[in-house]
Amino acid sequence: MKIKKGDKVKITTGKDKGREGVVERVYQKSKKVLITGVNIYKKHIKKNEKMPQGGTVEVPRPLDVAKVSLICPKCKKITRVGYEIIKNKKYRVCKKCKSKI
Repeated sequence: MKIKKGDKVKITTGKDKGREGVVERVYQKSKKVLITGVNIYKKHIKKNEKMPQGGTVEVPRPLDVAKVSLICPKCKKITRVGYEIIKNKKYRVCKKCKSKI
């Protein structure tokens, strides 16, 4: 997957279109990413020991990687990611400014 934990991304589709955030967690098998403060839904909780009143809790849900695009840390533009191999090491490269990510 071309997006990793800690990357700054911009949402391209859905209810949060245009918002930016940092990737908190990456789910490799399902190809989804969890972004802080984005794609938040409300979940109703029954009464339990932690919450004796019960109520609603805001829970962030993961987004599909296809709905997200990476922001290059150098040129600050939305970009696609390429790869470059230098001395048997693989680096991610910005397609617009050709810098290492």
